[in-house]
Amino acid sequence: MRIAKSKEDLRASLKDLRAPSDKVVLVPTMGALHEGHASLLRHARDLAGDGGLVVATVFLNPTQFNNAQDLDAYPTSPEADVLTCESCGVDLLFMPNPDVMYVSDHSMLVEETSLSTTLCGETRPGHFAGVCLVVLKLMNLVQPTDAVFGQKDYQQLAILRRMQRDLDIPVLIHAAATVRAADGLALSSRNARLSPAQRAEAPMIRQALLAAKSDYETGLQAPTVLASCRAQIEMLTGVSIDYIKLLDASTLKLVTPQSCTLVLAVAVFFGDVRLIDNIELQNQG
Repeated sequence: MRIAKSKEDLRASLKDLRAPSDKVVLVPTMGALHEGHASLLRHARDLAGDGGLVVATVFLNPTQFNNAQDLDAYPTSPEADVLTCESCGVDLLFMPNPDVMYVSDHSMLVEETSLSTTLCGETRPGHFAGVCLVVLKLMNLVQPTDAVFGQKDYQQLAILRRMQRDLDIPVLIHAAATVRAADGLALSSRNARLSPAQRAEAPMIRQALLAAKSDYETGLQAPTVLASCRAQIEMLTGVSIDYIKLLDASTLKLVTPQSCTLVLAVAVFFGDVRLIDNIELQNQG
């Protein structure tokens, strides 16, 4: 596996490694890799095949953080990340510093104005403009044929698909299922910041979502389902709710009679650790 830390090294490595007819599959990450990331990398390896190229990136992107303390507290593990990428069949790992990715007077934004107005976009202003900016930059640098993102970040995936569609980016975006611990908690780099007591309670997020899905699909109305889900999560110690919303999965707007698939999405704080999760439901009409 090659490691590049500058744009020049990245371009030179791509020139050496890629073949014109083969797939190049990109997996952007912010590092602190866990089994969830490893599943994305393995999926990318499968997509690329024996002759294709898997390019992973480890970059803690400052432009997507609207809270400097959250950025400072985000875990990092560069040495372990290298080993994870090697074990998952990555061919080229790009690990730039912020001053490599952004010049000091950078002034461009990539802003989505519909899907990003709710959920995390509503409570984290500027977040998705930063996500879209860095992903577009990485796609421009790597020129992949495909890219892999996780479904845990449901809104992010929807926005990146919209960016790909609206800007005619010639990259096929693949969604990978959320990877969970044995107790149901969605794997996240932020989980490492949970105290033992918080970690013991955090799986209740998933249990509340599963109960809500069951309630909705057996005929309970959306307001009742949302109230019950909220009540279950509010029972947890030291938890504050950022949002709990049931939306049309395609538009991330309010559910209509025409909505087929819905998404129930939650974001909660355990102290200062913010966790997200979601579950898809079928509209009951």
